[in-house]
Amino acid sequence: MSPTTNAPKSIAELEDLLKNDIKVKVAGVDVDGVLRGKFMSKDKFLSAAKYDGFGFCSVIFGWDIHDTVYSKELLISNKSNGYRDVIAVIDLSSYRRIPWENNVPFFLLSFLDPETKAPLPVDPRGVLKLAAEKAQTFGYECLSGVEYEYFNFKETAHSAADKSFSGLQPLTPGMHGYSLLRTQLNNQYFHDIFDQSAAFDVQIEGHHTETGPGVLETALAYTTALRMADNAILFKYTAKSVGMKHGVIPSFMAKPWGGLPGCSGHVHVSLRDSSGRNAFAVSEQELKTGRAGAANEDTRFISQEAEWFLAGVLDGIADVMPALVPTINGYKRLVGGEAFWAPNAVTYGYDSRAASIRIISPPSCPPSATRLEIRIPGADMNPYFALSAIFLLGMRGINLKLSLPCPPMSRLSPEDKKNGKIRMLPTSLEAATSRMMRSDSVARDPEVFGSDFVDHYGGTREHEVKLWNEAVTNWEVERYLELA
Repeated sequence: MSPTTNAPKSIAELEDLLKNDIKVKVAGVDVDGVLRGKFMSKDKFLSAAKYDGFGFCSVIFGWDIHDTVYSKELLISNKSNGYRDVIAVIDLSSYRRIPWENNVPFFLLSFLDPETKAPLPVDPRGVLKLAAEKAQTFGYECLSGVEYEYFNFKETAHSAADKSFSGLQPLTPGMHGYSLLRTQLNNQYFHDIFDQSAAFDVQIEGHHTETGPGVLETALAYTTALRMADNAILFKYTAKSVGMKHGVIPSFMAKPWGGLPGCSGHVHVSLRDSSGRNAFAVSEQELKTGRAGAANEDTRFISQEAEWFLAGVLDGIADVMPALVPTINGYKRLVGGEAFWAPNAVTYGYDSRAASIRIISPPSCPPSATRLEIRIPGADMNPYFALSAIFLLGMRGINLKLSLPCPPMSRLSPEDKKNGKIRMLPTSLEAATSRMMRSDSVARDPEVFGSDFVDHYGGTREHEVKLWNEAVTNWEVERYLELA
């Protein structure tokens, strides 16, 4: 974990940091990637920081994104245990101040079982911490970057609700990817996202318009995996908070409109070895001709470890899809997504934006920048679960020295999807959840997520599917009301 700027290393430093404050904001993350938190008095906060944390209602793991209790009793929070408290532990290394809230101090939480004091099996920060620790046992540090695309609407929470979330006004009209002109409209909002993120210790690498009415894309600066997931969650919080001040709703929904590109949440990953070197990079000697023994031309300029990692992700990706694409709407982005570079198959390729996994390596970048880009997730992903899935599968690939299960995109044709040469990914949350919860699912491997995670998280996704199956949509009414 990379600590934030000025993060305290001791209680004495913490007390000094807070000497002029009277309150502190804290928040943890639920399974849908929603921040759940509150203000605490400084005295209460310091007491919790000095000892074993504090009690936090477990219902945040017992209800959905709209605070509806799950359809069936799940592991952590239920009627039989009285929706008891879990232990919230303050992560001092996550210290920040919220610039748009009078610089109030802010800390992230992780959640522990109140009896065993072990990390909750579906606490997003805890799951990713365990994944990073598993990588450390192999001598690696997990590194990552995240890119978000998001629609922006000239609406408020009230105006959107009054319109029943239809007929919303995009921030700007037309399709204007990488436009310098469109950013002159709503210019202060565009700049405030970048500036307030920087002030909140969430580093941005790139920020620009993307194709679609009112669409922006923001790439977050590469860092260690847990810090990256924290930054990703807090970037959304920043954008939405800044948006409120400007009368704008930034939406990270994966597919707000049919017929237009969806919103991706592309994830870049690599490993750093104990010497500080990029473990995915080839050596100086191999840089001249490519690595001997590479599976194919596309993997010539990545290391053997990177090839095993890639094979692990490809081998298990279909079994962990709900961790990458967690919503009903997310699969709308993938179905027929080829027209918008949204991958829906088990594919990879060198510098290929048509593939599910894009190999970024020499000669298109320096060896130190060698990495894999997983292009499956949408902007609605929970970054902790998405990164955990990728690194756990990749480490499994290294551990088992897995071979690549398929040829690269350069050796495939469009017909290969029809003749079965290409394995397709699940096309709905229902199918993806059913696959993840199978008894022989890779996700249940103790070295991946394990059954406690799969049973609880899978149950939350079954709840989402149940609500969807019970819903009557506008499409159905418009199609069948008069003529059926």
